[in-house]
Amino acid sequence: MNLTLNLTLLSDTTFGRGDGVSGLIDQEIEYDAATGLPFVRGRTLKGLLVEECANILYALQDEPGVEDVKNAAQRLFGSSGSGLKDAGALHVGTAHMPQTLREAVGRDLDAQLLQTADVLEMFTAVRRQTAVDESTGVPADKSLRSSRVLLRNTKLTAQIEVDLPDDDHDAVALLCACASGLRRGGVGRNRGRGRLTARLEGIDSAKSLQRFERLAKGIA
Repeated sequence: MNLTLNLTLLSDTTFGRGDGVSGLIDQEIEYDAATGLPFVRGRTLKGLLVEECANILYALQDEPGVEDVKNAAQRLFGSSGSGLKDAGALHVGTAHMPQTLREAVGRDLDAQLLQTADVLEMFTAVRRQTAVDESTGVPADKSLRSSRVLLRNTKLTAQIEVDLPDDDHDAVALLCACASGLRRGGVGRNRGRGRLTARLEGIDSAKSLQRFERLAKGIA
């Protein structure tokens, strides 16, 4: 089954790549060096879905259908440290900005109307923050940190493949619940950044969420 995951950022977000730019930025985001267009790796998105699944299982621990939900999670995500045989059926692709935008940027780059640095600056900004000494109320020494953010209202799309039989509606229902539950992502999510919404295309989300509700309640 092939699906599409649509993300919309509701606040500035840093999907960090794990390093920075020496002397300029402490926390850099992922972006295409050839075009300057930001993207989010599939493994990052899958990690967010796995985290949301864990939150759901915790919330359902006293519900009669929790074991059925756990079994669906095992089929969908696999288990930590599993081999290829039990790696899970969910494969998440890289999330890119809309295709029409990427094509337009590509044309302008080819025509030398834009440089990659210009493109990056169009969709991102650098935010700086510092820690505050609680005893004095002034900024702590040498605590200034900078990070690049992907600006709010940015839309990203990732392709998802679920390698399960078409009649495994429970696993798809769980995936829909995980996507619908996503509210934050990236670095600094506890400091006001990273608010987002996620929506699956390719299925009837309302019907899948209803099925998930029945599954959690142990209703056949």
